[in-house]
Amino acid sequence: MRDEYSLYDAKAKLSALIRQVREGRTIVITVHGQPAAELRPIEKLPLQQTLEQRLAEMEARGEVTPAVRKPGTAVGLRTVARRPGALKRFIKDRE
Repeated sequence: MRDEYSLYDAKAKLSALIRQVREGRTIVITVHGQPAAELRPIEKLPLQQTLEQRLAEMEARGEVTPAVRKPGTAVGLRTVARRPGALKRFIKDRE
């Protein structure tokens, strides 16, 4: 079920609208009579979903794309500071 509220009414009744949304209703907020936003329940994710499964779903929906690596490039983080105390020197230079 979908109800419409003006922005003015939605601001005044936000707590009540959130209760309705938690019960499964969808609320449309209008500005000058035109739909501007929608309040709806969030999708519940499976509790045991792994990071790999979540990324696969997001890739399938086109929300993320896998990183493209050039052949021969290192995977992961690499060491930038080669001398001990680099952080201290950096902080001292910033002061």
